Amino acid sequence: MGAVVVLLDQLTKWWATEALADGPIVIIDGFFQLRLTYNTGAAFSMFSGGGPVLALVAFGVIAMIMFVLNDSSRGGEAVALGLVLGGAIGNLIDRIARGEGFLDGAVVDFIDFSFFATFNVADTAITCGVILLLLLAFLPSRS
Repeated sequence: MGAVVVLLDQLTKWWATEALADGPIVIIDGFFQLRLTYNTGAAFSMFSGGGPVLALVAFGVIAMIMFVLNDSSRGGEAVALGLVLGGAIGNLIDRIARGEGFLDGAVVDFIDFSFFATFNVADTAITCGVILLLLLAFLPSRS
């Protein structure tokens, strides 16, 4: 699952940097557009410029998920963790490859609903994975 997320994320970011360089593509005027932005911070552009710290946190999250995935006996948890893992790796690739200094690259965002922060496929995968993990946490155990 994680590899699929990384592939989709990087392909869509490549497309966005090419197709949206000259301006946004408006899908629904005043509501939804594809608009190229670069985020050096965390969600909602908080902690702007904190890329190196965020990248190091991402390395830790990736290591933790890899450890947990080796012991995951429930399929739903593996899917959810795969989504989070793929999203973390996808955004980490941007921090590594799209900067001039140590882990200071900006994450490519391009999905823009006018009422919400601009985001990407990796962000969507992370969010869906966390929501799925929370839902699974409240399901009765089948042991």
